[in-house]
Amino acid sequence: MMDLSERIKKLNPYVPGEQPQDRQYLKLNTNENPYPPSPQLKELLGNLDADQLRLYPDPLAIKLREKIGERYGLTKEQVFVSNGSDEALFLLLLRFLRQPEGKLLFPEVTYSFYPVYCDYYGIEYETIPLGGRPDDLCRGIRAKERVLRGCLCQPERADRHLFALKGHPLSLGELPAGTACAHRRGVYRLRRESAVSLLRDCQNLLLVRTFSKSMSLAGVRLGFVLAGKELIDALATVKDSFNSYPVSSLTQRIGEIALSDESYYRSINNKIISVRESFSSALGKLGWIVLPSKANFVFARKEGAPGKEIYLKLKERGILSATSTE
Repeated sequence: MMDLSERIKKLNPYVPGEQPQDRQYLKLNTNENPYPPSPQLKELLGNLDADQLRLYPDPLAIKLREKIGERYGLTKEQVFVSNGSDEALFLLLLRFLRQPEGKLLFPEVTYSFYPVYCDYYGIEYETIPLGGRPDDLCRGIRAKERVLRGCLCQPERADRHLFALKGHPLSLGELPAGTACAHRRGVYRLRRESAVSLLRDCQNLLLVRTFSKSMSLAGVRLGFVLAGKELIDALATVKDSFNSYPVSSLTQRIGEIALSDESYYRSINNKIISVRESFSSALGKLGWIVLPSKANFVFARKEGAPGKEIYLKLKERGILSATSTE
């Protein structure tokens, strides 16, 4: 049997949300949108010309990038599309953050793929304690003047602190207003609806987003990055040198249609917001400590109730939660 290298043996791969098959569960552990995607997609799939599937997709995804650019007031040259936001993050670390100087910084409670990627690439990293307030994370990163790199996940009032790393790559995993569009990437809020306006003055900033949660399209694996043209070009060069396979033609078309049905997604996002607020209020009345949320999940705890105990009791009742098991 082939002996794997010591580094590979020491890797701790990402563990996805539990997917048990023994019964029907109310599945909350992967933050999937409870509502279906745009009804317009049924027409697309119902009238699909299967003959088109024999052709390769547009390697540049021009129409989709134009659609995304229109949504955010950018040009297609400022948009990079990927097979899920995870591929974008993987390429981003490979191109911009895999440097010998300094450490990669991210919050101690964040997207769990960050340390996995760092271990794979051999990147030294440091986690920043959350502290008592959202601003503490940004202050913690700003205080690390010797550090040249960072990954932030939806920090509140991020624009006050982004320029601490000006000239060096900084990734912000951004959630759209009202709901989460990726994994459980933190408990922070951005007072503005989006950090897109910061791209004009913050040339080192890359915004990473996905269609998975906010557009109910986790099954198609479609993500994108918004940044300056120079950064987008560099990201595209790495992708085409490492993995030249573009987003599939069907996925590109699905993304275009989803972007065209803004009113539908606004309506379901408003429903999620309403349920989130009423649920948070109910938990508070039962004695739970609930952090303010602008995502599609609630971060809460109760004194004297260990996370593992909560998780197991919910599972017994047919509810899969994202409760910490520590």
